[in-house]
Amino acid sequence: MANKKRTTLKDIGNVLNISPAAVSKAMNDDSRISDKTKTAVKRVAKDLNYQPNHLASALRKGKSNLVGVIVPRTNSNFFSSVLENMEAVLNKAGYNIIITQSNESFEKECQNIDTLLYTQVDGIIASMANETVDLSHYEKIKANGIPLILFDRGENDLNVDYVGINDYDSSHIIVKHLVEKGCKRIAHIGGFRRTRIFNNRIKGYVDALKKNELPIDDSLIIESSLTLEDGRREMQRLLELANRPDAVYVASDYAALGALQVLNERQIHVPNDIRLVGFGNEPFTSLVSPSITSVAQHSKDIGRLAAEAFLMHASKDEIKQSLNKIILDAELIVRDSSR
Repeated sequence: MANKKRTTLKDIGNVLNISPAAVSKAMNDDSRISDKTKTAVKRVAKDLNYQPNHLASALRKGKSNLVGVIVPRTNSNFFSSVLENMEAVLNKAGYNIIITQSNESFEKECQNIDTLLYTQVDGIIASMANETVDLSHYEKIKANGIPLILFDRGENDLNVDYVGINDYDSSHIIVKHLVEKGCKRIAHIGGFRRTRIFNNRIKGYVDALKKNELPIDDSLIIESSLTLEDGRREMQRLLELANRPDAVYVASDYAALGALQVLNERQIHVPNDIRLVGFGNEPFTSLVSPSITSVAQHSKDIGRLAAEAFLMHASKDEIKQSLNKIILDAELIVRDSSR
């Protein structure tokens, strides 16, 4: 079956015997067009189910009032909260957002950027995929003169605005908390070092161990994709060590949940036998048994500040002289798993 032809301004004009230019003016409430003609044009447009071509309009005006947003995944409370607060700020300023997700795939992230550039977005706000190492697709955004703001995950080499928490200090806070509870052999299930935030968390963990005069054991430092399955697998591996840890710091609540499942299945008491700390303060951390100690990432503030950073670039009156690097302090939410 053939696709239904899209209604154009010319189609509306043919019905009313006026030019497409007059139709366009009427649709935009031009003062040179009579109210009678405006009413007729809008009635015919509705009858013909006319949909404006926003891409063509953006090309004509040089502005689409659209902001592209790239997140690794949307099924995370952190990212959904960031999006909600980001959208609230941008909507109030007259912008709509187009949400894309990379699913932690470098290839999908590249496709997302190409799609957003084709759509003529006025800016892109992004959190990088775990797989991303090559930054050339982000350089393409800058080369097109489009504002780029990174949040949570980003690379300093791009020299763009960034909003996130202090991942290095977060690890110090976690290790300090566990040491105060008497832990001496603390494992870290982290993300990949190639991603700045996870590299900073690993660095902070190692330096915090040194500060507290605890030995550095490479068998206790694990890099992974931080899925629930990764948490299960790596927790099982840690439990098989001859000298297993007395605490595990996991750089994601989802992986921490997987680790907790294994500990519960093996009837290893948390926190008496092994203490556990996650990262992200996902809603489920307070609902599982035992509840999981975690780090709050201030998602509401990150969403708002990232949107405001874009608006500073978009403002015609604002001459931006320097990059905006906003690093928020993390907050440890202590629960039963490490109490």
